[in-house]
Amino acid sequence: MVPDTVRRELCAIVGPEYVHDRPAELIAYSYDGTFQQQRPDVVVSPRTTAEVAQILALAHAHGIPVVPRGAASGLAGGVIPLAGGIVLNLARMNRILEISPEDGVAVVEPGVVTARLQAAAEARGLFYPPDPASLNQSSLGGNVATNAGGPRCLKYGATRDYVRGLTVVLADGRVLRPGGRVLKQSTGYQLAQLFVGSEGTLGVVTEIILKLIPLPRERATARLAFPSLDAAAETVTTVLTAGLLPTAIELLDRTTIDLVVGYLPGGLPEGSEALLIVECDGNDATAVQAEVARVGELARGCGALEVQVATTPPERAALWEARRAISPALGRLRPNKLGEDIVVPRGQIPAMVRRITAISEEVGLPIPVFGHAGDGNLHPNILFDRRVPGELERVERAATLIFEAAIALGGTLSGEHGVGSLKREFMAARLSSEELWAMQAIKHALDPKGILNPGKLFPTRPGDRTGWLAALPTLDGVVPCSAAS
Repeated sequence: MVPDTVRRELCAIVGPEYVHDRPAELIAYSYDGTFQQQRPDVVVSPRTTAEVAQILALAHAHGIPVVPRGAASGLAGGVIPLAGGIVLNLARMNRILEISPEDGVAVVEPGVVTARLQAAAEARGLFYPPDPASLNQSSLGGNVATNAGGPRCLKYGATRDYVRGLTVVLADGRVLRPGGRVLKQSTGYQLAQLFVGSEGTLGVVTEIILKLIPLPRERATARLAFPSLDAAAETVTTVLTAGLLPTAIELLDRTTIDLVVGYLPGGLPEGSEALLIVECDGNDATAVQAEVARVGELARGCGALEVQVATTPPERAALWEARRAISPALGRLRPNKLGEDIVVPRGQIPAMVRRITAISEEVGLPIPVFGHAGDGNLHPNILFDRRVPGELERVERAATLIFEAAIALGGTLSGEHGVGSLKREFMAARLSSEELWAMQAIKHALDPKGILNPGKLFPTRPGDRTGWLAALPTLDGVVPCSAAS
């Protein structure tokens, strides 16, 4: 609980209009892109780093949990206030403070929407590559918290590769400014990178310095249809070992294709069981066209049924519309989804997808698979209806089997969504006890009272995953499929 005295102090820090505790307001801040819900005790919307520092110092003094929240588009339960307390809503901190072509950086606040920064950078001839499918909703603070990626990770890397410096408020209100605007530094620990992917458990990011690169002038996209998943996977390996490095290689399995067929221009040849969307970019139109043509040749050699190349912006947009339409289309089969984010070695993609197909049949739930084939990051989405008795238990069984299969194939639990609360009980299966000890030691050093985003990342019942999903809190009905992967 948050005492009335603390509520009054919060009002004094940010103004009473930015402190919310009415039931309807609390419900609005109780969920994210999953189906979980838990109401906080109060929501506070600061505007400055100084206000965030005062709020955390106050919470620390009283031992009150604090959950940082951005756009709440996450898919791992990372911003669910499991212990109540204060939700720290960072949406008001939404300014692009600077775009510097000279230094090749952007300085932004955490509430800036990803697509907005991309557009602002491109208007200056610069490029911010990380492109999560939720880029029109997700905020850069959330991207930093989960080390978000997207299709372009294959060539350009994830959010971590673009963070030059941060302003971070620690649990007790102290402010760190690790990193900076420089291209290189080897001065002590790389503290800025410690906070990337920490999911708000170590500190609250209030300002971000991001690397920008020159904007590629030319792009071309190919859609490749295959008679089998193995042929598509073979094409990925063949393209990359041929010395080509496309911007993105996206995979859609048969179930996913069926869901988005209305978005696919021209339809698909009969017998298509897998689809790749491959994009190439660069500054020379002839070279880019030659690269995408070579991709098409290699795909045909691997048995592609069709190679469709898009070179104009409208044609390219039509192909990518199908990829970005996947998550909204999932709601046509079931009202709820558990969107997973496993990573396996590229060579294990066919084995992993076949295992997911078998799991789908075993539990009796549809599990479309799509994702970033170039880096082995797959998004199996378990579709279900929470209103059906017993269905959540089948979801739990499916998720457990998917995680176990990914780990058995040499993979890991998450490539870009984070661990949050939904995967925390599986951390001990992926990380050694020594690794978990090191993480907990860092957490304790920076947040000794454990007030920052409690209940995330760390397993609460080591070795016991029985009922982990069914035990998670929900309140006010069903949250429909809506967030993107």
